[in-house]
Amino acid sequence: MASLPPQPLLFSRAAGNHPISMRLGYLYSRYPVLSQTFCDAEMLALERLGFELEIGSVYPPLTSLRHEHIGCLRAPIHYAPPQEILKISEKNAKTDGKWPRNLVDRHERKYGPSVKAEQRARNALYFANDFKRRGVDHVHVHFANRAAHTAMFLKEISGIPFSVTAHGQDFMKDLGNDDLLREICAAAEFVAAETDYSRDLLRQRCPDSRIHRVYNGMDLTRFPAPNEEAAVPSRTDIAPSPVRIISIGRLVAFKGFEYLIDACADLARQGLEFNCEIIGDGPLRGELEAKIRKLNLLNRVHLLGSLSQGAVLEKLRAADIFALASVTDPQGASDVFPTVIIEAMAAARPVVSTRLAGIPESVVDGETGLLVSPEDTMALAEALSRLIEDPKLRLHYGRAGRARIEQHFQIEHTVGPLIELLRRTPAACQEKAAHRAAATRETAVANKEIAYLIERWPDRDLPLLERELEEMKRRHVPIVPIVSELNSRAQYTRAMEKMAPSLEFLPDPMVIEAEWRANYALAQKLEEDRAQQSVRAPSAIFLRQARFALVLTKLLLGKNVSHVHATSSRALVCALILKKLLNVTVSATIEARPALPREWIQNALSECVCGRLRDRKLARGSSFLVDKTTFRSAPQQALGLVSQKSGIDLTAGTRFWQEWAELLMRWSGTDRESKIENRK
Repeated sequence: MASLPPQPLLFSRAAGNHPISMRLGYLYSRYPVLSQTFCDAEMLALERLGFELEIGSVYPPLTSLRHEHIGCLRAPIHYAPPQEILKISEKNAKTDGKWPRNLVDRHERKYGPSVKAEQRARNALYFANDFKRRGVDHVHVHFANRAAHTAMFLKEISGIPFSVTAHGQDFMKDLGNDDLLREICAAAEFVAAETDYSRDLLRQRCPDSRIHRVYNGMDLTRFPAPNEEAAVPSRTDIAPSPVRIISIGRLVAFKGFEYLIDACADLARQGLEFNCEIIGDGPLRGELEAKIRKLNLLNRVHLLGSLSQGAVLEKLRAADIFALASVTDPQGASDVFPTVIIEAMAAARPVVSTRLAGIPESVVDGETGLLVSPEDTMALAEALSRLIEDPKLRLHYGRAGRARIEQHFQIEHTVGPLIELLRRTPAACQEKAAHRAAATRETAVANKEIAYLIERWPDRDLPLLERELEEMKRRHVPIVPIVSELNSRAQYTRAMEKMAPSLEFLPDPMVIEAEWRANYALAQKLEEDRAQQSVRAPSAIFLRQARFALVLTKLLLGKNVSHVHATSSRALVCALILKKLLNVTVSATIEARPALPREWIQNALSECVCGRLRDRKLARGSSFLVDKTTFRSAPQQALGLVSQKSGIDLTAGTRFWQEWAELLMRWSGTDRESKIENRK
């Protein structure tokens, strides 16, 4: 029998044993990832216990499919801007002395180009600034690979300390350098490993570092205790249904799906009635499909592709047996502590798996399931056959597995050691952290902000946007410039390069599409609202801007935004949706050659409190200025061209910008908290 983990303290806010006042950052290489539900469970548990989180992801997810529980996270996910912008930030940092040149040079000399030290530093530069601005006290990283390497540079740039949870494949294979691993572990405040197995491996590689075991946990509220009625047939005159086997994982070599399919072929030859469903996707899909055809298992074994967590749980509840034939692949990669096994046990399903890495720390052979040697197809088929033919044994193992999760792997238990480790860090000083948190909240309440929506940047139709943003900054107008899409083909002027690091960029289209799918009811409501309008925005523009609006809604909720300014007619479509969703006021600048129909613009401007127009006939009222930054006539175009090249605005003087700033502040309500510095 596998040794049981010691029972940690069950943490609860109500119990008063959570005294840490800390703003905790999580940094990922890529987030979310469908197979990494343990990260989601950990962060959700910390939020329930009162931690304020900030989540950063260097790269966007590879699919728009989301697990439903992601929507329960209060913390927004901040993505690094496109690499073109990060390279501009790197250039600026090298000029102003903020670039970690010594650390980059040392890592490039010591570890070679494969560790991509300059790229890690470039990514870290963004999150160092972002986390400092958001008052993050400490950063935690899952996986001792490129994310942990990035955290080293983040610490060097910002001084924010970090910690790491290592897993197995990350430091055994992905990082690719034990010397770098030792340096990362030495720089971290603490290092955790997800199993005793991975802790021991990590200790061998990093003997001078203290490594702590912190198990992944399971949120059992998502796995209600199963109804066990009818689990065992009570009548012998009814033909039993085929036993349902389920397996879950990426279609990669170390998941061992080829051995599971071979075992299914043995079961079929024995005449056993079963079906096997494999959930997941990956590079081996074509090979596995061919193998299923070759073995005449098309009616028995089904590849279902990736599914959301809700759909996965439904499949688990409907299954009779969970199987995972984990092996070590030719490159040395393997499963260490598969979360899907914990989920299957939480769903009270018997488990058939292999004696590999940390799997025996979750599955007790002969008590909660059956374990066989990796790559032993005959033993795997025998274990599955035993459970197929014995429903009472399935029920017994399932109950025992559920009890083991309840006793030892509930997230409320497993997160305890992590909190204890965080408690010992310098950032956990209660008085300092509480004072900073209170100051941050007071500042957020006092300072309202104005969101400047920029549909595309750089944009030839907004030739003086950089000058406008600079003028607003000089007059202390609290604007947050947000770019919906980067124009990667544009040539950047010096003014653009200077402004780029202060812009916020909406994430990759995959993230935007995921948000749209995750908010299906709201998306439908927006489409229905448009259908009821007598004058509608073109459907293509509306759908694009509505997607932007859903992403912006969560982003702006954390910024105390009181007013939204659309810098173009396209952005105005988005701004008016935000007006409905966030109850903010709206203003707009209408370009010289609007992208939307005149009638729609006239209706839209009636919902704006102020704006700038080249064509005064579009709207009436003293709150609308004649825009001197757009141009249509030949003389104005010539002035505009000179302005763009020289960086000196010849089409609008300081008096115009002062008037616009005062109008914007007045209508947004921010003039009651701030005074504009008049620089004429």
